[in-house]
Amino acid sequence: MILATAERLFAERRVPAFAHRQGGEPFAHGAADHRFGSRADLVRAIVRTHGESIERIRVRLLAETGDSGDVRDWVACLVQPVTEHLTALGSPSWYARFCAQVMIDPALRDIADRESHHSPALHRILEGLRRCRMDLPAQVHAERVGMALQLIVHMCAERESALADNTPSSRPSWHDTSTGLIDAIVGLWLAPVSNRF
Repeated sequence: MILATAERLFAERRVPAFAHRQGGEPFAHGAADHRFGSRADLVRAIVRTHGESIERIRVRLLAETGDSGDVRDWVACLVQPVTEHLTALGSPSWYARFCAQVMIDPALRDIADRESHHSPALHRILEGLRRCRMDLPAQVHAERVGMALQLIVHMCAERESALADNTPSSRPSWHDTSTGLIDAIVGLWLAPVSNRF
């Protein structure tokens, strides 16, 4: 219960505001401090909780992908675990907006990045993308990974927010959101490199 409430507060109140006590809210900041030790520990716990489900989906998709040489297959392995997880959460959910808030706070983003390093499946996906575009300089590869993750997080946060507010979304379902993201990110990976490093 503490994690779910903390996740909602991160998503709705923005990360910096969360550092203060939430007077009148059904969340006792002191209880989180006692159980998790710090705001960083709380973020880490939320990321790990969702990460377990996302990792299971990645493993399943990797088994289906095998040794594909198609960029789209690897991009699907990057996008679909997130959108499938968000579908399973139902609405309202707060995880995508939580991730978007964490991503804009350098200290908290570093925590989330370190957590992602524990994902063997994610490493395999990024290696699959690297093999598909061996011609990309390492710096460009890293840049495009960052761009892809930004697109995934912020487009999912936008749809989650629209669902919570009962307002129109650019895509009618998480499946369609996934398809749109895959199309865009494949284009990103296949784009030429103008400046060589």
